[in-house]
Amino acid sequence: MKNQFDELKKQLSAWISQALIRNTEFSSAGLDAAATTIYDLLVEPPQKEMGDLALGLFPYAKALKQGPPTIAAKLVQEFSSSDLFSVQVAGPYLNFRFTMKAFAEWVLNPILDGRYFTRPIYMGAPKTMIEFSQPNTHKELHVGHMRNLCLGDALVKTLRFSGQDIVTSTFPGDVGTHVAKCLWYMKYHNTEPVPTKDKGEWLGRMYSAGHNKLESEKASDKTEFQAQLTEILKQLESKNGPFYDLWKETREWSIQLMKSVYDWAGVSFDIWYWESDVDSSSVEFIKQVYQQQGMLKIEQGDMTKGKIVESKGAIGMDLNAENLGFCMLLKSDGTGLYATKDIELARRKFTEHKIEKSIYVVDLRQALHFQQVFKVLEKLGFEQAKNCYHLQYNFVELPDGAMSSRKGNIVPIMALINQMQEKIIADYLVRYRGEWAEDEITKTAHKIAQGAIKYGMLRQDPGKKIVFEMTEWLKLDGESGPFIQYSYARIQSLLEKVAQVKSSAVMDGGLLHTVSWETLTEKSEHELVQFLSYFHHYVYMSAENYKPSTLCGYLYDLAKRFNYFYHECPIAQAPTDQLRQARVCLARATGMVLEKGLSILGIPVPQRM
Repeated sequence: MKNQFDELKKQLSAWISQALIRNTEFSSAGLDAAATTIYDLLVEPPQKEMGDLALGLFPYAKALKQGPPTIAAKLVQEFSSSDLFSVQVAGPYLNFRFTMKAFAEWVLNPILDGRYFTRPIYMGAPKTMIEFSQPNTHKELHVGHMRNLCLGDALVKTLRFSGQDIVTSTFPGDVGTHVAKCLWYMKYHNTEPVPTKDKGEWLGRMYSAGHNKLESEKASDKTEFQAQLTEILKQLESKNGPFYDLWKETREWSIQLMKSVYDWAGVSFDIWYWESDVDSSSVEFIKQVYQQQGMLKIEQGDMTKGKIVESKGAIGMDLNAENLGFCMLLKSDGTGLYATKDIELARRKFTEHKIEKSIYVVDLRQALHFQQVFKVLEKLGFEQAKNCYHLQYNFVELPDGAMSSRKGNIVPIMALINQMQEKIIADYLVRYRGEWAEDEITKTAHKIAQGAIKYGMLRQDPGKKIVFEMTEWLKLDGESGPFIQYSYARIQSLLEKVAQVKSSAVMDGGLLHTVSWETLTEKSEHELVQFLSYFHHYVYMSAENYKPSTLCGYLYDLAKRFNYFYHECPIAQAPTDQLRQARVCLARATGMVLEKGLSILGIPVPQRM
């Protein structure tokens, strides 16, 4: 349940409620004058200069039998002069503008002493599992995998910050034909020695080489090779034989590669599921349900609704009535499919971890798959099926087109990370050699690379494609993670230079009253404070719609607004000590919001750049 989390908006709602009650004409009409109702009616005006919040009087027109402009003209008279806000009529709206005193009380001071970041946005939200990052073993992780990882992690952090109980999981694919192709090529065709390091990356190249060799062979040879692949898959299924032993060894190489990427990105999971863990159990579950329902078989024109049935040797559920086709659960040879495993996995998630909602972060190609899985779960009587949600996202492409692990035209993620960090040092940080410790240069390059990759993956709506261009993502003067990080670092540099303003004057809640906020009278100052007050709203919108791109846009706009304020309003050279202190504190508050917002996206901030 959404909490009414904006303290300033809550205060204004209470004042408006009191004004409605004071007016006998309004109060006698039986209007809903509750502050909680008014809170939801308050909106941001279309232009910032119109005010900070606006109330449309349309909901009251029917009860009062008056036009909204007439109601607005009457209601404005109920507000007396205040040192907290001003109000004016704009047609059917009342536009409210807060004073710096109000902003100080409910926004600026709470930001500076940390209270602002502890307000929960949701109360009583369902316990939710978010499954994301499902890479395959025996393939190399590439830049395309980072979209899933960054999106899932940002969603987790956003929902946790907003007060929700979140469990994280990952479901890597460690069995299947792709594994057999990799092991087959290693055993029968590879001439390279196994490297002593970066074995996971090397394993991905073995898979690509195996796939391409199979594609290029003649039909007669493919028959022989297919028999070899079948033998490999049988050994993996029976958990016995030399290929099973090779699988166990090489699987660990892939896991180490996954963990190295997760460590670099600062991502961890509460639960690791594996396809191999649910492979046999998922098949047994479907067989058990099928046997319990009776030996049913689809005949011409006979659709058995809600039952697992046999069709052309395969077992599944007919979903044609829902325009979802036939969901195959067991192939004619008795083996399962992805849908089989996801049905078993859903059962485990809800029963073993007592979650109330399950979100799957998986690309849009799997839309039909999840529609079928959720519908099968529903028809099997799994009541939590309605609480399963597929969060779709589009692909990451290179400027010259799509990537493919099979074809080998990918950008390996660890190679990209190393290349990006080297470029950051060469382009931005080499000038600090001799001034900074080498360790700080390395760590700063790491943080900037994280900012570039994560912001680049998150700034687009999940439904839109992303074109990865490293140079664009590293720019300090465009919409990029490094631009926002640089704005934060610029604030830290400013705070160091204005040394006469002691940190205790802006960090100790007991001394915050010494800041003369009323000295901030410039337009750029008000607009910056106004925009700071919207932080929770944008976090809420990101959480509610599962779109971290909303928060990305807010932080980019906030960084731009700070830079405009910094250009328009001298800080170190402010004409009075009180004004200089207030501007320093405003800069500090902006830096704290930027830092918190970036952390919700999983992006660290360097103290200097």
